[in-house]
Amino acid sequence: MKRLALVTGAVLVAVLGLAAPAAAHVTVNPQEATQGGYARLAFRVPNESDTASTTKLEVVLPEDAPVASVSTMPVAGWTVAVEKRTVNPPVEVHGSQVSEVVAKITWTAAAGGGVKPGEFQEFPVSMGPLPDVPKMVFKSLQTYSDGNISRWIEEPTEGGAEPEQPAPVLALNAASTASPSAAADAGSSDPESDSGAVPITLAIVGLVAGLGGLVLGGLAFARTRRTET
Repeated sequence: MKRLALVTGAVLVAVLGLAAPAAAHVTVNPQEATQGGYARLAFRVPNESDTASTTKLEVVLPEDAPVASVSTMPVAGWTVAVEKRTVNPPVEVHGSQVSEVVAKITWTAAAGGGVKPGEFQEFPVSMGPLPDVPKMVFKSLQTYSDGNISRWIEEPTEGGAEPEQPAPVLALNAASTASPSAAADAGSSDPESDSGAVPITLAIVGLVAGLGGLVLGGLAFARTRRTET
């Protein structure tokens, strides 16, 4: 019985260990957007420490996916700084050439503030135009009040296991390739066919009415002949 209890306990420990949730990490929400457009995103930062607060978040934009415009939303108790870098060749934005793009965004908590243990904070941004790439990987550093730093910088691999410290990833979908003129032509085809069907319908009605008149006239003529005889 003692051996059975030990085996059962080991199995329970293993099962509970496998069922334990993965450590929370910095994420970007939503996790999908459209190439060429603007997106409203929020970097969600949970605090994993039991004793320290998160006092700084640094989000690095990928060098292979330049973004010209980033707007930040005020977050109470935090200041934000946006760093830029020069790119060559320039990025085209609405027909204009832009030689500076956003390199990094840093949020810093006011003295005595921050994300406390058991809490999380979201940092909203609006950015675009989004590049024509399949995804953007935002390597992030989360600094705690005790000096510890969580480095969310590992890029997930397709089909592989999630890294221990994964970076936030934004999947970018291709914009719709449907032509507006084609859509307009498709939309106008139904009214044209309807307008062509109206004369045909009227012609059929007129033909039926004419045949009805001939039938009635024939019956009247036959009735008259019988009366005369």
